[in-house]
Amino acid sequence: MSVEVRVPTLGESVTEATVATWFKKPGDRVEADEMLCELETDKVTVEVPSPASGVLAEIVAKEGDTVGVDALLAVVDEAAGAAAKPAAPAPAAAAKSAPEPAAKEDARMVDVMVPALGESVTEATVATWFKKQGEAVSADEILCELETDKVSVEVPAPASGVLAEILAPEGATVAAGGKLAVIAAGEGAAAAPAPAAQAEASAAQAAASGAKDVEDAPSARKLMAEAGLTRDQVQGSGRDGRVMKEDVQRAIAAAASAPAQAPAPSATPRPPVAASDAAREERVRMTRLRQTIARRLKDAQNTAAMLTTYNEADMSAIMELRNAYKDQFEKKHGVKLGFMSFFVKACVHALKEVPEVNAEIDGQDIVYKNYYHMGVAVGTPTGLVVPVVRDADQLSFAQIEKKIAELGRRARDGKLSMAEMQGGTFTISNGGVYGSLMSSPILNPPQSGILGMHKIQDRPVAVNGQVVIRPMMYLALSYDHRIVDGKGAVTFLVRVKEALEDPRRLLMDL
Repeated sequence: MSVEVRVPTLGESVTEATVATWFKKPGDRVEADEMLCELETDKVTVEVPSPASGVLAEIVAKEGDTVGVDALLAVVDEAAGAAAKPAAPAPAAAAKSAPEPAAKEDARMVDVMVPALGESVTEATVATWFKKQGEAVSADEILCELETDKVSVEVPAPASGVLAEILAPEGATVAAGGKLAVIAAGEGAAAAPAPAAQAEASAAQAAASGAKDVEDAPSARKLMAEAGLTRDQVQGSGRDGRVMKEDVQRAIAAAASAPAQAPAPSATPRPPVAASDAAREERVRMTRLRQTIARRLKDAQNTAAMLTTYNEADMSAIMELRNAYKDQFEKKHGVKLGFMSFFVKACVHALKEVPEVNAEIDGQDIVYKNYYHMGVAVGTPTGLVVPVVRDADQLSFAQIEKKIAELGRRARDGKLSMAEMQGGTFTISNGGVYGSLMSSPILNPPQSGILGMHKIQDRPVAVNGQVVIRPMMYLALSYDHRIVDGKGAVTFLVRVKEALEDPRRLLMDL
């Protein structure tokens, strides 16, 4: 029976495509869902799978042809495939004549793609490959780790088999939806490493000799000519490094934005270093996360009219409360009663009274947020991240402690999702866990306020005319003076201080 291969739906408002590459020739055996060809639209590249197993009987639309949606591309003959199959299991003679090709026919190539990276994130850097080319992999086994400017993303194997080819080595920048590697899956997977190794050697040899055997997409060649770009200036994301139209568009955009994105030269260039000292230095490229942290913090300083106000809180009441109920609290809720839940509750209480600290500037407008998503800064081996406790005003002390513990653990393991770090309205940063006695936190844009917690230290203070020793903590509120006046900032910090020194006020909403 003949099965037609037709052009799939190409996306909203896209009515036609160009046949870019056929991966099979007429007469080749194909498996169901095996990629037959690649179509190129003005927006994306679309791979067309085989609708059935059999033999590719006819190719109707050749490479370079323009085809509409649902147009006939090819015909697969299921009967021919079924007729060819019985000949394979012939006992000794057939096995002797060609055992390897039969195994290879059973193998199918599965692409390992860059997963969705999150809202507004379009590219990532390949940080680490946990498998080498030619190694066996299991379905869902982690193959590599990608690093974006916000989170690390683990990429699992989509199928069991052999890692036949790594297309994006460590350090490479890849786009969302780009191809990372190819897995040879199925019974013939064991035969995949040898051809993969040969292909790798051939590719290396071709690269060394400057050969360009891969034909780029017609639209890409045209756009490169119009933009005055050479083939070496564009990194191809298509099959075997084939340059697609979107690759050229990215190269043009990168060239246009390069001057704006280039880091400003430092005011004081690094002075010359003695050769003996240089030999003992180590130069390491900043990770994407660290670059983003640096850029955002500097942007906050350059954009906001940042000011910091200070106060101190007597932590005696909270510490007595914790000591009295910590065992019962942990037994009932399965989590320890820490300080962060008190600070989150105290900040929510103060934000309700001083709403401008919970607002942000958007152009000529002030956006007041009638919800309380508290960002909690967490230090990780790769840098500072700020997961968000959403609707903190609706959570109990136990729910807040559980959420913070979970987010902190996921942050340190690099498992945070983009959604878990977006949408915060106010941030709390606890430098006290590292022993900081006093600091001025930098705003987390576009937020207008951030509270800095510090080390609890016994200090002499005057209480009712007497000098006593109390566990004291310095508090620091950095705020955007464009939207928050001094009165509002001081009022906010005083309300936080009052709530911490008398936690009963939180229960009474005072």
